[in-house]
Amino acid sequence: MRRFRILVPGLAAAVIGFAALAPSAVKDEHQKSGLASVKNAVAVLHATDGNKAHGVVRFMDHGKGKIHVTAELSGLKPGAQHGFHIHQFGDCSAPDGTSAGGHYDPAGVGHHGEPGADKRHAGDLGNIQADTAGNGTLDAMFSGITIAGEMNPIIGRGVIVHAEPDDYGQPTGNAGARIACGVIGVANTK
Repeated sequence: MRRFRILVPGLAAAVIGFAALAPSAVKDEHQKSGLASVKNAVAVLHATDGNKAHGVVRFMDHGKGKIHVTAELSGLKPGAQHGFHIHQFGDCSAPDGTSAGGHYDPAGVGHHGEPGADKRHAGDLGNIQADTAGNGTLDAMFSGITIAGEMNPIIGRGVIVHAEPDDYGQPTGNAGARIACGVIGVANTK
């Protein structure tokens, strides 16, 4: 399996540093770095060791904490649902995807839940349904996250597809192994 490492000078440090800043300071840092104008992001997912899942996830920021997410995935278990989450780190270097950390929970809610629930991790995106050929698509709106805004920015975070369905149980939905991993980056909109 080929390993990909994405190097963007200063971006990783900037994104990690934003987590410790107050919302007004995040806005100032995003203005300085040019991230404030980013409204489209993409994650190219690659299979973890021993798996075949791969695909592309696109994010479009609609403002006020609403993001339109579309995904086209292949290599999934035919006819099955697969847990789908944004994870803490944009790091897919571990063969099993564990380097992406846990679910993205910048508010420290500590409670896993389904999309739209009042109490959930910001990165809880639910499930993707695979068809009989092992292909899955998603086209949905999610709230409580932004691409590079003040509220729960996802740029530079990881996207994980799991082997099993997310049952919304605690602490992380019992979705099993990580079968694909990708890093959310700035999308080319041309």
